[in-house]
Amino acid sequence: MLQDKVLFALIIGTTDVSLIPGITIAGATPELTMFTPAADAEFLINGRCQVINGVPITPDGIPSPAIISRASLNLTGVPSLVVNGGTRIKPTGIPFIEVGGEPGKDIREGALDKEVMIRMRENAERLGRQLSRGFDTLIIGESIPAGTTTALSTLLALGYKAFGKVSSASPNNPVEIKESVVKQALIDLPEDKIEKLSRVSDPMIITASALAEGFENRVVLAGGTQMTAVAAVIKEFSPGKVKDLSIWTTRWIIEDKRSDIIGLASEVGVKVDVSQLDFSSSKIDGLKAYDKGYVKEGVGAGGLSLLAMKMGFTKEEVMREVEKVYEEARNEKI
Repeated sequence: MLQDKVLFALIIGTTDVSLIPGITIAGATPELTMFTPAADAEFLINGRCQVINGVPITPDGIPSPAIISRASLNLTGVPSLVVNGGTRIKPTGIPFIEVGGEPGKDIREGALDKEVMIRMRENAERLGRQLSRGFDTLIIGESIPAGTTTALSTLLALGYKAFGKVSSASPNNPVEIKESVVKQALIDLPEDKIEKLSRVSDPMIITASALAEGFENRVVLAGGTQMTAVAAVIKEFSPGKVKDLSIWTTRWIIEDKRSDIIGLASEVGVKVDVSQLDFSSSKIDGLKAYDKGYVKEGVGAGGLSLLAMKMGFTKEEVMREVEKVYEEARNEKI
């Protein structure tokens, strides 16, 4: 892979699920979760945000994993692009690709219109095929608040035993809230898989899975338990593709006792590789919080930091670059 031409694609999206109080910390307030994907994308590309002030943070002030992703891209020199699956707030000041998607609604009321989902899939597949002409490996990351809840509903709708197995950006995974929402969403689901997924999934999962299906070379899904849902959708539509897939994630996801990415990935039939990134010795408190179970993953952080290590950078070198990116962003804000 070291001689491959590699591209990183960040898929962004929002759903109204993130507005449900207590379901996610991917934003300082439920309302601000609508800005998080756009802010993550802006930070990834520009090293600063325009739709919000400063670095995207949790309510406790912990920085977005976008800083890990940007730092890893700095080290590896891998190019990146942003694909808007469907966001309420779009990025400003950066280029991004549209696939004709829309923001997801509350899954209890139906996430996406069937026609919108079909359009998204067709366009994302076309994009994947085009990218195959220039790249050997496509690494796909995500930013979508409350995405583990829609991943749970997607996995369950497709028949996987996912209760109690999806992760969370918080060390106190709000399992009861998630499962209550999902159980309501799963009532009276149609048999048709397009209609079923349009009811319970989200713009990121739909876009990422179709992009991977269209890409004719190697695909890496960079993320946590949400990527098992992406793999499950790929398996549903393109079963032959799954054997060539792998999920690259952080050790924080693997060590999360309230989730089970290994079990989910095994059930879907996809391999998992792990970044050993460690912030316990960091001089920045917000980064040390990752080792206490906060945030854990997102914006392709696990996959991109693992790529950096596979290219010969040590975990200490990656951490130092993350600290540098964080300090530069703070100084610019000041």
